[in-house]
Amino acid sequence: MTRLVDFSKFTSVRIGGVHEIFEVDSLEDLSSPHFLGSVMIGGGNNLLISPNPPKMAMLGKSFDYINLEICDEKIYLEIGAATKSAKIYNFCKQNNIAGLEFLKNIPGTLGGLIKMNAGLLKFSISDNLTHVRLARGWVSKDEISFSYRHSGIDEAILGAKFELHSGFDANISEAISAKRANQPKGASFGSCFVNPEGHFAGALLEAVGLKGYVIGGAKFSEEHANFLINFNHASFEDATNLINLAKARVLEKFGVELKTEVCIL
Repeated sequence: MTRLVDFSKFTSVRIGGVHEIFEVDSLEDLSSPHFLGSVMIGGGNNLLISPNPPKMAMLGKSFDYINLEICDEKIYLEIGAATKSAKIYNFCKQNNIAGLEFLKNIPGTLGGLIKMNAGLLKFSISDNLTHVRLARGWVSKDEISFSYRHSGIDEAILGAKFELHSGFDANISEAISAKRANQPKGASFGSCFVNPEGHFAGALLEAVGLKGYVIGGAKFSEEHANFLINFNHASFEDATNLINLAKARVLEKFGVELKTEVCIL
């Protein structure tokens, strides 16, 4: 089915208009004319929508599930791609499952987390992953080129399987929470740019004078330059102009090419 989504309320950066979305509720929907040619979106936490975006689709509630299997002291989870990170975290906490504690600190749905190989500090969602469910079936992790904040997957992600173990460690999530306590408040994507190898994106932006820099209703935070904040009804153009300015200045001064963590449609 199709429905209207107001992206100024749906996305974490609170930028965008009202657009029609096709909701996928079954495998059959993947062959629907409404779906073909569509970009699959997740929870909207890392998304910047233009006034004229491509066709979009999202997974429905049938892809929001967690199945648990225990075999020879190993714990296997199969999780639908529409499942929110908070639900996964709480399930692991309640069932004393270790390996995904860091998800307490990352918003989003599993599909989006896998798409960008999301993580914090030394942890990544791909660490304990064994298989990803795509439209063509279950694909082994070994067949996917996971790297830092990147999966290389350009198909619709429907679910995933993880091999985990018992011993949930709340200290991991609490330690990460403490590190993130001083992050900027306000409507944002979280980190705007991936940290280039050997550098911190925030430090590069600060070095080229962009910490606190404003274009229209968007700015790079005064607290952490790698956070693009929508502080006053920012437009798509405000955000993209700020992003492009940052790329140009950092490239000119340091010869480093910044890449966005943000998915721009």
